Amino acid sequence: SSSVKQRGCDPGSVCLPDSHRAENIPPEVLRQREAKWLDMLNNWDKWMAKRHKKMKLRCQKGIPPSLRGRAWLYLSGGKVKREQHKGKFEELDSQAGDPKWVDVIERDLHRQFPFHEMFVARGGHGQQDLYRVLKAYTLHRPEEGYCQAQAPIAAVLLMHMPAEDAFWGLVQICEKYLPGYYSAGLEAIQLDGEILFTLLKRVSPLAHRHLKKHKLDPILYMTEWFMCAFSRTLPWVSVLRVWDMFLCEGVKIIFRVGLVLLKCMLGSQDKLKTCQGQYETMELLKTIDTRYMQEGFLVREILELPVSERDIEKEHLASVRRWKETRGELHCKSLPRMHGAKAIMAAEPPSRQDLRQNPTIIVESPLATKSNGEDKERKNTKEQKNGKKNSSPTPVAAYLEPSEPSPLLKDAALLGSNQSLSSAEYDTYL
Repeated sequence: SSSVKQRGCDPGSVCLPDSHRAENIPPEVLRQREAKWLDMLNNWDKWMAKRHKKMKLRCQKGIPPSLRGRAWLYLSGGKVKREQHKGKFEELDSQAGDPKWVDVIERDLHRQFPFHEMFVARGGHGQQDLYRVLKAYTLHRPEEGYCQAQAPIAAVLLMHMPAEDAFWGLVQICEKYLPGYYSAGLEAIQLDGEILFTLLKRVSPLAHRHLKKHKLDPILYMTEWFMCAFSRTLPWVSVLRVWDMFLCEGVKIIFRVGLVLLKCMLGSQDKLKTCQGQYETMELLKTIDTRYMQEGFLVREILELPVSERDIEKEHLASVRRWKETRGELHCKSLPRMHGAKAIMAAEPPSRQDLRQNPTIIVESPLATKSNGEDKERKNTKEQKNGKKNSSPTPVAAYLEPSEPSPLLKDAALLGSNQSLSSAEYDTYL
């Protein structure tokens, strides 16, 4: 495509530098996006009710790194859950936990993003918070317990938000976005594997025929993709963009990513020449070509793929019917799947209080202080002329409305910030 060529990459060649780097966004554009997102977060219910399409477009463009954690919590419904269950996480956090789950969780901690600064130290704050979140979930859902694929999900959330918020984000992903994925027997993931395979027939008949010919069950190649929401498969910048869309639009984004990768890796005769058997095909799918996972290419392909919630639900009913005919009743009765932020909010309408933001950082504007000081001096002079005493001091604004940064703050924030703005690799929460 033209945008690929503009960056000096031929679509048929591997563009390694771009595949691991965030697309460069000018600081002034990022500041504009931040202001728009702050407005949305301050008026969340109105945006969800009346301007959801615009919100969806903004998620597709990518959420600004500085607001990603807050936006994810709002999109997932985790913010509302936290407000409606105040003290719940602290209560679970104070409990010891079931020894059988605690032992498994402790063994898994060092395996999650071992090169990320949060998790690199054994027993460091990142690993401690990961343990707390995962242990709390086993106490929250003792019938489900712990599944190893939950650890990378929780770790990605922890890179963007505090432990309590990450816990509620995990709850929402496990219960609303991917219900049944982490239950014993993995029935939900097997059903979604069948859905993926059926949709592949429409998206890439050649890839579908090849996988069917070599009897490659979807569970062999899509389990980690789906259960970890591609957090262990894609380059980091692509993971963030996929999650921005996934938490807004729901599981159809995960299906689309899987379909794009399968189509790109197995969708032409030339590609199939290199994998003549089951083993070769599996090896190919374990090492996806980096050009297909590059942020710009992948996002464009995801948006162009015509797979909707209706398609997924239609195939889900057919898969459940086939399952019952061949294997009997499902053992795990999971909650109904919610297709994105709007569906979650509609199912459990929040109050305005639940959506209210509680800023943890209060910024005193030097401009506001200066102007208040000038106003005060002018007022004092005027009152002295009139023979009046100044009885009450003018209050100084302690909190500047974030959506309207003062010129002084705006310029100061931009100084030396290009590196942090252009790279989402080190994205973290404020």
